[in-house]
Amino acid sequence: MSQSVDSSPPADTGTVPRARTPRPVKRRSEGQWALGYREPLNANEQTKKDDNPLNVRARIENIYSKQGFDSIDKADLRGRMRWWGLYTQREQGYDGTYTGDENIDLLEAPYFMMRVRCDAGALNVEQLRTLGEISTEFGRDTADLSDRENVQYHWIEIENVPEIWKRLEAVGLKTTEACGDCPRVVLGSPLAGESFDEILDPTPAIDEIVRRYIGDPAYSNLPRKFKTAISGQQDVVHEINDVAFVGVNHPEHGPGLDLWVGGGLSTNPMLAQRVGVWVPLDEVPDVWEAVVSIFRDYGYRRLRTKARLKFLIKDWGIEKFREVLETEYLKRKLIDGPAPEKPARPIDHIGVQKLRNGLNAIGFSPIAGRVSGTILQKVADAVERVGSDRIRFTPYQKLIVLDVADDKVEELIAELEPLGLQARPSHWRRNLLACSGIEFCKLSFVETRKRSQVLAPELDQRLADINADLDVPITININGCPNSCGRSQIADIGFKGQLVDDGAGNQVEGFQVHLGGSLGLDAGFGRKLRQHKVTSEELGDYIERVVRQFAKHRNEGERFAEWAVRADEEDLR
Repeated sequence: MSQSVDSSPPADTGTVPRARTPRPVKRRSEGQWALGYREPLNANEQTKKDDNPLNVRARIENIYSKQGFDSIDKADLRGRMRWWGLYTQREQGYDGTYTGDENIDLLEAPYFMMRVRCDAGALNVEQLRTLGEISTEFGRDTADLSDRENVQYHWIEIENVPEIWKRLEAVGLKTTEACGDCPRVVLGSPLAGESFDEILDPTPAIDEIVRRYIGDPAYSNLPRKFKTAISGQQDVVHEINDVAFVGVNHPEHGPGLDLWVGGGLSTNPMLAQRVGVWVPLDEVPDVWEAVVSIFRDYGYRRLRTKARLKFLIKDWGIEKFREVLETEYLKRKLIDGPAPEKPARPIDHIGVQKLRNGLNAIGFSPIAGRVSGTILQKVADAVERVGSDRIRFTPYQKLIVLDVADDKVEELIAELEPLGLQARPSHWRRNLLACSGIEFCKLSFVETRKRSQVLAPELDQRLADINADLDVPITININGCPNSCGRSQIADIGFKGQLVDDGAGNQVEGFQVHLGGSLGLDAGFGRKLRQHKVTSEELGDYIERVVRQFAKHRNEGERFAEWAVRADEEDLR
């Protein structure tokens, strides 16, 4: 029997239907300690929770150095040993097609890259000679100057690490926290205390930060690496550091430092932002501690790709960051301050310049930081002979000798030139920077620093007819992978290593091209052209082509970064 259905509307009862309450959006935890999330959310965080990485030194000294490479626990080998400056290096014979975590067991050679921490790049003759001797005795004469003012060895065997530490520490050097999720080397001006251009000498603050905090377990478990730059002038690439203090004059309070936070490159590049405060020199260590503590407590620990301070700054904004800094950590207000004046070009200190003490600094340029232990020992001998005891490394992979008397300048320049250290380098030797590359690095897809040794003299020849007319620097940075150790995004011409199609269906070494990146006056990441890649074989051809287009089409006085932004796309390909 069928049943009729009443389709008439319901009677009006005079009541309004209750609106459904939307279910609250559940936000995923980012693992921030300050919000109560202490349970590790990835394997790296678990490793650090299981044992403070600083403790691995005892196992290296007492177990691994005695029992050999195969005795090393993998969590120590691929994690904690970084806190003592040690990474395994790439096994020879595997090209970029092998790069990736799935091949880690193949790529991991039984040798180490060792990074020696040189805060502010500051060394004396005894330290430089010791660095050279360690290289020749334990590192197959390898020694590269990094763009973090460090020295990097290769071919280091675990059996020799305790002896290397003993020799380094005997002359006041160390590898403590040279790598890892911790406060790494503090960049400082090579001419600190002697430059006519600096606002003040921040060396006491750098020394105090290193003395107080480096090796302190309270700051050794950060979400990721933490990079610092402190200088009385803008010669330390401050815009790409997690925290930076830059010299500035306050109209009422005088010389002090301007605070910047949240810089970093890699796959999500961001420039540091000014906090807008003026910090007196004696307060810099306390403010630094507060910034690193915010990162430790509020930094994101869920994903490694979002675990740098820059992501917290991006989400919070600089106003909230300053509020938390002042109210939760410093417990006091900071003084508002002016911005420093931007420099027109990179300050690399190459060449001869007068110092406040009446002597001279001479800046020498190896190609992309490639030196050797033999070279470092010869430099130490030469520097000692001309009566100096101060050597500095720079954030541009250069070497500076301070305190050279007028009548010794040409003598030292002539003695170091045969070593590949030029005080009057060509345009391309001076402005070329590169990371370690596939020669030693497990993350790299392409050759970089070795290629640079050929590329620089090649460009000297290719562009010989116009080099004299280039009145502005054109920087070239070559990076082996997306991680930006070679700072490809902030070069006039930047190359990011990857595998590219050679047109015949083969995967070969090549680069994605970045153009017009810079720090200082035109600070920014420049321009990427869609699908614009070059093979390694085409590198010299491409650079020559784009530099000639710049020379042909630039306006008078125009910098490469300015031209690259407005240039026709065809002129950039």
